[in-house]
Amino acid sequence: MATSKKVITRDEWEKKLNAVKLRKEDMNTLVMNFLVTEGFVEAADKFQRESGTKPEIDLATITDRMAVKKAVQNGNVEDAIEKVNDLNPEILDTNPELFFHLQQQRLIELIRQGKTEEALEFAQEELAPRGEENQAFLQELEKTVALLVFEDASNCPVKDLLDISHRLKTASEVNAAILTSQSHEKDPKLPSLLKMLIWAQNQLDEKAVYPHINDLSTGQLKTPSE
Repeated sequence: MATSKKVITRDEWEKKLNAVKLRKEDMNTLVMNFLVTEGFVEAADKFQRESGTKPEIDLATITDRMAVKKAVQNGNVEDAIEKVNDLNPEILDTNPELFFHLQQQRLIELIRQGKTEEALEFAQEELAPRGEENQAFLQELEKTVALLVFEDASNCPVKDLLDISHRLKTASEVNAAILTSQSHEKDPKLPSLLKMLIWAQNQLDEKAVYPHINDLSTGQLKTPSE
């Protein structure tokens, strides 16, 4: 026999929400965490001055981190590697997978530019030795070199490697590694909390009818009948 769901009116739900006390300092910390992690240095600086909320890391390092990320996004991988080493040489020394992915991206950029001979030489000298030590690296190298087999890369099964999305993926990996080296979370807390909110609402849907927050950008409640 089906069990009827409990109905919670808008007034009842709002009273429950209002009973939950949130400190403004905690909310400001969440905002600062998001700005710092995502690299909005100017916004973080302004928010610090206006709210008095101190960032968890030196804001100057955000500019350096974003310069690395931008270099990868623009395909200037060699410049990005130099910048990472200027920030902290241990980042790449202790993360062989990240270093391989950066070198792989360098190879992709050479292929994109049509520098076939240079690409083959780079693959043989810089990436092949790492592939011999790591089977996963070898497989990724073989996939990347496959781009050279096709005159028209659009016909290549691994053509996605040439997409801008692959640059962005590598840039995000570097960004996360730098944040980790600075003892900072690699992902902002706010999106995780919003995902938790959606999960909690989905769980509660099975037991009750109540006002939802359908639009996370506004946070406005909407009753099922609206």
